[in-house]
Amino acid sequence: MKKVILFGALMLSTVIQAQDLTIERIFASPSLDGNAPRSLKVSPDGKRVTFLKGKQTDYERLDLWEYHIPSGETRLLFDSNDLQSGDEQLSDEEKARRERMRLSGTGIVSYLWSNDGQALLFPLGGDVYYHRLGTPGAQQLLNTEAFETDIKLSPKGNYISFIRDQNLYIKHIASGKEQAITSDGGGNIKYGMAEFVAQEEMGRMTGYWWSPDEAQIAFTKIDETPVEVITRSEIYADEIKLIEQKYPKAGTPNVKVELAIHNIESGKNTWVDMGANQDIYFARGNWMPDSETFTYQWQTRDQQTLELRAFNVANAEQTLLLNESSNTWVNLHNDLTFLADSNQFIWASERSGFKHLYLYNNDGTLERQLTSGDWVVDSIKAVDKARGVVYFSGRKDTPLESHLYQVALQGGKIQRISQRDGYHRVTFSADASIYVDSFSTINTPTQVSLHQADGKQITWLEENRLDGSHPLTPYLADWTKPEFGTITTKDGVDLKYRLYKPENLTRKHPAIVFLYGGPHAQVVTNSWYGNRGLLMQYWVKKGYVVFSLDNRGSNYRGKGFEDPIYKQMGTVEVDDQVEGVKFLRTLPYVDAERVGVHGHSYGGYMTLMTMFKAGDYFKAGVSGAPVTDWRLYDTHYTERYMGNPKTDDAAYTASSVFPYAKDLKGPLLIYHGMADDNVLFTHSTMLYKHLQDLAIPFETMDYPGKKHSIRGKQTGIHLYHTITNFFDRNLHPEK
Repeated sequence: MKKVILFGALMLSTVIQAQDLTIERIFASPSLDGNAPRSLKVSPDGKRVTFLKGKQTDYERLDLWEYHIPSGETRLLFDSNDLQSGDEQLSDEEKARRERMRLSGTGIVSYLWSNDGQALLFPLGGDVYYHRLGTPGAQQLLNTEAFETDIKLSPKGNYISFIRDQNLYIKHIASGKEQAITSDGGGNIKYGMAEFVAQEEMGRMTGYWWSPDEAQIAFTKIDETPVEVITRSEIYADEIKLIEQKYPKAGTPNVKVELAIHNIESGKNTWVDMGANQDIYFARGNWMPDSETFTYQWQTRDQQTLELRAFNVANAEQTLLLNESSNTWVNLHNDLTFLADSNQFIWASERSGFKHLYLYNNDGTLERQLTSGDWVVDSIKAVDKARGVVYFSGRKDTPLESHLYQVALQGGKIQRISQRDGYHRVTFSADASIYVDSFSTINTPTQVSLHQADGKQITWLEENRLDGSHPLTPYLADWTKPEFGTITTKDGVDLKYRLYKPENLTRKHPAIVFLYGGPHAQVVTNSWYGNRGLLMQYWVKKGYVVFSLDNRGSNYRGKGFEDPIYKQMGTVEVDDQVEGVKFLRTLPYVDAERVGVHGHSYGGYMTLMTMFKAGDYFKAGVSGAPVTDWRLYDTHYTERYMGNPKTDDAAYTASSVFPYAKDLKGPLLIYHGMADDNVLFTHSTMLYKHLQDLAIPFETMDYPGKKHSIRGKQTGIHLYHTITNFFDRNLHPEK
């Protein structure tokens, strides 16, 4: 089907006047991606699909829409401009939280359904709005000077809960009565809030959890007193702010975490004994359906042990349900699903070397393994308890695509449900009867459709067809479809690559290697790649070959593919990328002396390591927001892969870029956001000083006021031009 859509679009492009893609157009409205919705959710009653969609005049300004399934009508629920206009004044905490959630845009950027499917809640401008179906308009539930965050609806929809000034509050919607669950938060003490590393590295964005019966709330108390304060500069165009930030660098103390269960009626707190060792991580929290047992995932500081523990509120007894261990590290996941009425739960584990699903009884005894094989499960999507079926996404057919599958709770054959080759991001209804599929390929922007659980399509929600009206159509006459392939390293490991090549291969072309290279990420997929993919199209038109390869250490190939980086970051990843360049050198149209490299974040680190350690292969590099010394990065991420610098100092030295900087041979550009609170700007300034002390020339481009993602349309245009101009000067695509 994708080939038909693309072929039709290419035919149309012969009628529509072809246009040259520019960097300015990549960032302009309407978006070249089309207007595919995001944050898609099926209402709990299964009658509606809600989503956020950008305005035609500004794709970053988001409104809330719905598709009403029985009538087939799509309509705007709330225009964000009607509720809040002008610039949104976000608190520093909310700015950081959104950065870590990778939430972009303005207006309505998130929303929640009540469990009964009768109400919607959406934060906006530091307050929150509540809409009851059948009632016109939205009620503003909070209108305070404070900036409330992590706002939730209680399970039965009677309350909202939120964090204000580092304390946890609830508010009864009908009566308007507000109740403080905690009151002494402030300074180093935070209630119901996820600490920095929980947000940035564990994927845990909250610190409190309602019980299903709405009678209790489990919450964390974190004490940041032990965490070292770093003073960093946030450099803006017109001012410099000195920020004192609690940032736990590798090898330094973390927060102390405590866990309590609060009874709403009595106001009593029950504190959970998590053990004498306080140097641990609180990774996850989940209630069992009975509302009597709260489970939490307890992780050792070295991350080689993960325990799933159950706390019974009635008798204060704890049970160890299961234990995962590894001689490298145990990856966290969100695939714990309790099955109501059956006293069982589904758990994901990598104990076989690949992430698979297992069925357990609530007492921690293993019932059976549900999936197996030399491929990985991505995540659980839904469980149909009536039919006894688990729906999950995974890579059974290829690591380059995510597909929807099903397997019986009783075990047996795995059945693929998604049909089209490509990447499927799936969201199910609560009863697992229907799902929304956000589908794309590397050549097809996201298309959104509604399906029955067996895969049969019900309707398009956004076909996003590449027809005469699609913003991308005028650029398709010159569209370059990349090739996917596999190379095998000298020690027999298969590596996946993606290759774009210019249309007329009558000469030797320079190449740009775009990489990331780090764990929990994947570059080479058959999915739409957004603005970066459009930049690659732009580069190809200028005469570049564009190449990406997923080295060992990256995701979705199994734990054995990740483990080689343990205590050896910057080694095997560089070796594998060199193998990629060796492959490029076998291509008759690639100039071996004009190969550049570019990446951001871990990709920035990889750019530096390839330029410093393999300068015979990489002739010019653009490093974005790079880590330069892992001692400067945070505990949970760094120690997971590198151990503790107090005991593994030699490994940290070997993984730093500084011992190798003296060997830089080619042109290097480094860019960084000057208000980055993740990969601190210090990483780059230390390297600037080091290279200057070595009298080695290099280039810089730093962005005042920008965080790690360096967001903003105009900033994006400037950055893409800066990168491209650097490669044009040093790799000369016109030759």
